[in-house]
Amino acid sequence: MKRLGFIGAGNMGGAILSGLLRKGCLTADQVMVSDKAEGQLSRYAQLYPGLATTTDNRQVAKESQMILLAVKPQFLRDVLTEIRDELKGKAVISIAAGWTQAMLNQALEGTGATVLRAMPNTPALVGEGMTALCAEYTLSAEDYAFIEKVFQAVGRVVVLPERMFDGVIAVCGSSPAYLYMMLEAMGDGAVREGIPRKTAYELAAQAMLGCAKMVLETGAHPGALKDAVCSPAGTTIEGVAALERAGFRSAILEAMAACADKSREMSK
Repeated sequence: MKRLGFIGAGNMGGAILSGLLRKGCLTADQVMVSDKAEGQLSRYAQLYPGLATTTDNRQVAKESQMILLAVKPQFLRDVLTEIRDELKGKAVISIAAGWTQAMLNQALEGTGATVLRAMPNTPALVGEGMTALCAEYTLSAEDYAFIEKVFQAVGRVVVLPERMFDGVIAVCGSSPAYLYMMLEAMGDGAVREGIPRKTAYELAAQAMLGCAKMVLETGAHPGALKDAVCSPAGTTIEGVAALERAGFRSAILEAMAACADKSREMSK
């Protein structure tokens, strides 16, 4: 079994790390993680006995056969420069938004490292992540199969051409933020009607979870599922009409377009 090294244990890296260890996809002694925040490392070391931690990115690259880069995009170039001498023959997986496969290949040229670009999201922490893997990878078949299983252990996986990745970031990578905003607003609406806040969030979250499962498990069109809830002259159609007047669909479309545009800008 190859050792998987994490460089970066922030929100996204930590979610994947915790998700795969909780699921038992890997054991703690098969993983190594580095981060500049020692408090973060101490927390993970306490949660998962046997997990090797360090503030030295080079140590992770040296002692791991596969390296998952989970640092913010603006710091990735410096990290790659720092560890490149330790990457000969290693498999490198990047989850940094805006870093294309070509950019990664160029940054690692001459190291002999193979590369895969991936775009996961934070629900990986609870085993409900959604990850897109770039179809234009250079990993060996064996390494690719291993990493695919890692991401499958923390949710669903799709393989898409890189030309679609700006859209992937909008609909998958960044969308939890939009959904949390909606959930929070629904909770506020319930509190406004006299429901205790904790119960309000529980009601809203379970409703959102249930709707997502309906789409995934029935394969029904979201519009058809929406129509099924809207009885003639009922309460739901009034709510839908209010959302339409407020430009709800347009706001979502604009948010996703802004996200995708930012991703394209970062890739230049």
